[in-house]
Amino acid sequence: MEGFSELVPYLPFVLGGVVLLVAIALLAVGISNANQADPLADRLADYAGQAEAVANLEDIEMSVPFTQRVVLPIMQTIASFTTQFTPQQTLEKTQQLLNLAGNPSGLTPGVFWAMRFGALIGLGVVFLVLMLPRGSALYTIGGGLFGAIFGYLAPQLWLQGKVSRRQEAIIKALPDALDLMSICVEAGLGFDQAMGKVHEKWDNELALSFGLVLREIQLGKTRREALKSMDESMGVSDVTTFTSAIIQADQLGVSISKVLKIQSEQMRIKRRQRAQEKAQQAPVKMMIPMVALIFPSIWLVLLGPATIQAYKQFFGG
Repeated sequence: MEGFSELVPYLPFVLGGVVLLVAIALLAVGISNANQADPLADRLADYAGQAEAVANLEDIEMSVPFTQRVVLPIMQTIASFTTQFTPQQTLEKTQQLLNLAGNPSGLTPGVFWAMRFGALIGLGVVFLVLMLPRGSALYTIGGGLFGAIFGYLAPQLWLQGKVSRRQEAIIKALPDALDLMSICVEAGLGFDQAMGKVHEKWDNELALSFGLVLREIQLGKTRREALKSMDESMGVSDVTTFTSAIIQADQLGVSISKVLKIQSEQMRIKRRQRAQEKAQQAPVKMMIPMVALIFPSIWLVLLGPATIQAYKQFFGG
């Protein structure tokens, strides 16, 4: 009870930090579910299919997720304030990182930095208050600094994780996509139509990027500009090699079919080499948990009885 009474004056700060963290968590959940079907579009389709139903604007608005209806506008308001104090070069780097992550839910650099500062303040306050009754002032300040640093770095780590997962998915899908495109081109389709087949048949990051390239070409971009834009939004060396080969073949008049066949063979070889590299790294990675967890148990089982017998032999009892 005494410890609880000491925390009572700081409850408003704890609640404020918790509310801020919950808002950031809801925003992250909304961003992670952004690729799913739009509930507003589904609701509008349901209303359109019912001739006798009259659309209620309030019901349609309430069908939008809470994160997009309330949390995201609040974060955008905070973002308009934080961008005033963020260097332009930093915003450009953040935008580049967001592009590499696939622009989750249309997240802007301002909203992302608002998430970082919000997590910094929220976790810093929560850790600071939780450490107050547990030790000295230095211990309390250290806990608050730890929470603030962790809150500041957590969104960045989350975004970098999305970039890594997206790039790995693209690397895995590229050889199979090139095989399908090569077959389509040999069957008489054009390069753009072959990309359209990949976009039509598959549902992954590479197929979505191919669909974006086709839309940009339809809107007036040249194939070269659209492919370069796709390459910049992925940051994958294999995609850079592929787009460079296609652009060069288009400029020199080389057969696209031969280029695709060569590229698909090279990508399969690279994929096999990556698998072999990971297989060779496995024993080294397994050594750390073995030394830390398995070996002590083995030593305890093997040397435990011998240690007890030696103790009895030399010290008696």
